[in-house]
Amino acid sequence: MEQLVQHIAPQSRLVRTWPLEGGISAQMTALEIEDPDGQTRKMIVRRPGVETLRQNPHAAEDEFKVLHITKAAGLAAPAPCFLDLSGQIFPAPYLVVEYIEGRLEFAPANRHDYVLQMAGHLARIHSVDGLSQDLSFLPEPARGFDEAFGRRPANVIPIFDEDRIWDTLQAAWPFPPRNAPVLLHGDYWPGNLLWRDGRLSAVIDWEDAAVGDPLMDLGITRLDLLWIFGREAMDAFTRHYLSLKPVDRASLPYWDLAAALRLARMAGANLAGWAAFFHPFGRQDITEGSIRAYTRDFVRQADESLKG
Repeated sequence: MEQLVQHIAPQSRLVRTWPLEGGISAQMTALEIEDPDGQTRKMIVRRPGVETLRQNPHAAEDEFKVLHITKAAGLAAPAPCFLDLSGQIFPAPYLVVEYIEGRLEFAPANRHDYVLQMAGHLARIHSVDGLSQDLSFLPEPARGFDEAFGRRPANVIPIFDEDRIWDTLQAAWPFPPRNAPVLLHGDYWPGNLLWRDGRLSAVIDWEDAAVGDPLMDLGITRLDLLWIFGREAMDAFTRHYLSLKPVDRASLPYWDLAAALRLARMAGANLAGWAAFFHPFGRQDITEGSIRAYTRDFVRQADESLKG
């Protein structure tokens, strides 16, 4: 890390480093450095993981470009500081971003205000036009079904009746493109939001950013809010988002089902381990059973909407 500091900020001194927990797709290390004038500043080194780089060899470069765009748009996101593709410090590409003070919050004092802020900022992210901005480096909307949702596993351990979800989505694909493509975060949920003094201070982890239908982000966030905070929070978030970003929501039930399929794929058969992540945050009420029950209800509501 001392070599890295001299690489990105010559004549500065490394004060300390500490690992940041919670990163799945990237290894994160925080740095505090002292500049020659005696001022100290903090940064984060983000090193995409092997699987992330296998899927997208340009992951570090793409995220660096996205952060330039989000900062230019005035969004609450870390400023990009440095990108290194040389392999001189680490064998794989990495980026350095601004350190923003804040913490994950899964038990907010004012849950209603929390979800309204979430909705407002997602609407701002979706105000970045996917066609007018230079976002050509990001993944385009998937054309093939397998490209959009992956191949159906041969032996599915059913968690939320995934086989029926696969059938429903495949029969409806491609969903009608009723909304103009926008910048998508790709994983907009409470685990990627930092809060400070009751205010949303940063949206982090932009490695899944893409261009596409805003309903894709909306479905992911709705489901996560449901099993973390309950139906009232999900509904308040949805209403406020739609009041700020009046998109065509006809295909939302399909994107809701896609979000449920995504959760099943990510959690696998380890919903208990998924729930345990929240226990240190004082949320022992989030359990394997509660996640399963909320998600099944989410799927049932989407099915009912599709039946009219």
